[in-house]
Amino acid sequence: MLISCPLTQMTTIEKLQIMENIWDDLCRKADEVASPFWHEDILKEREKAVKDGSETFTDWERAKKQIRKSLYHEN
Repeated sequence: MLISCPLTQMTTIEKLQIMENIWDDLCRKADEVASPFWHEDILKEREKAVKDGSETFTDWERAKKQIRKSLYHEN
């Protein structure tokens, strides 16, 4: 199936909303897709970096709010 979107006519916000909708749908079907072979190694590296304090992370809901705030220039 070939799907075409008028990307050149869409705003950045519209594109991000479509991406978020697609991501949400993919997450509901995550068990249908196998992780790539290298994924486990990357996750272990990141977990180690968080444990040793060289990296931190932000809760996804909070990160989305921060991204939206920067895009929409909300106060």
